[in-house]
Amino acid sequence: MARFKRLRDDKSPEQCTLDQVIETKKTATEDNAEKDKLLEYNKKRHFKETPEPKVAVEKKSDKLIFVIQEHYARRLHYDLRLEKDGVLKSWAVPKGIPEVDEKHLAVEVEDHPYEYSSFEGEIPQGEYGAGTVKIWDKGHYETKLWEKDKIELTLNGNRLKGSYILVRLKRAGEKNWLLLKGKE
Repeated sequence: MARFKRLRDDKSPEQCTLDQVIETKKTATEDNAEKDKLLEYNKKRHFKETPEPKVAVEKKSDKLIFVIQEHYARRLHYDLRLEKDGVLKSWAVPKGIPEVDEKHLAVEVEDHPYEYSSFEGEIPQGEYGAGTVKIWDKGHYETKLWEKDKIELTLNGNRLKGSYILVRLKRAGEKNWLLLKGKE
């Protein structure tokens, strides 16, 4: 039988089996995938300077959350964040959240940690995204469709309720989407 040193703290090397090696590698790979999702977010910030959250925590609910943050940076814009796969998928929406029959540009930005859903505060000058961040709306959402180029969801927040659609713009680059209010 194969022996593996330092595979598990709770077992001696003789007690470890190949199944445990595979399971341990899977867990490590999943952990690295979560960290990779936040690599760009972490690279852009100096956590000694900014109060923005860094470390991911376990979520406490099975419901998917969304948050819309009012962000006074160089220009006022809104950040739409949707929980997916342990992180917050994020878009900057320069003209705010659309009403029915409006289409607003939404620029995809780096994933943010789950903790960012409760972040409000001042990002210091000289830091990425410097300015004031306030929560404008927060709640849960249900996914109707989540594909590479189209996302359909139903928001249930304090201000926003109902159907919203994100559609990737083909000619405008990978990061540009349209955000629309769906008709009920």
